[in-house]
Amino acid sequence: MLRAYNSLHLLLAKVADKITIVTTNYDNLLEQAFAEAGKPYDLVVYPADNAEYANGVLWWPHGQPEPRKMKSSDIDVEDLRQTNVIYKMHGTVWKDSPVWDSFVITEEDYVRFLSRIKNAVPAAFRRHFSARSFLFLGYGLRDWNLRVLLKEVSVSERKSWAIMKAPTSLEKRLWAQRKVDLYDVDLVNFVDEMEKEIERNAR
Repeated sequence: MLRAYNSLHLLLAKVADKITIVTTNYDNLLEQAFAEAGKPYDLVVYPADNAEYANGVLWWPHGQPEPRKMKSSDIDVEDLRQTNVIYKMHGTVWKDSPVWDSFVITEEDYVRFLSRIKNAVPAAFRRHFSARSFLFLGYGLRDWNLRVLLKEVSVSERKSWAIMKAPTSLEKRLWAQRKVDLYDVDLVNFVDEMEKEIERNAR
């Protein structure tokens, strides 16, 4: 397999222990990194450009070639607590076959996606997130994807963090309003320091 994932993908895989990763990327780099690290995960995809599944998700249990088509109302929050979950909110490009390809890429795709945004974050995910801390990596509040997600998900009272290099005064204020501790750190440097800390703790 061509190794295309980066150090952030591999770090997330290494530290994963029944966590949920929400991404708007539709590549399969996270899945590659989890496979490399030998970590199990369930893959959950919101079929963003497929109206047929607009009220549900496609759920691949770990190691299964075919997904379960699940209505949002059928998802149990306990499903999210049992294993690592990679949730692709904008669809995916399937590595083996285009049959499950679904992604938001054009302006028209985004308009359709926004019209169904309430279904993009199923109720079970919202309940799960309401009791969890968040670590925001690679997103700024100028990114509409994050703003939409935050609008649909109530960040819990638990402490959450954001890693962002050189935030503006407006961004600092917006993060503070959401009770998120903002760290002015380059993402690559953050990953490097986390790797060093993991190595120190492993000794």
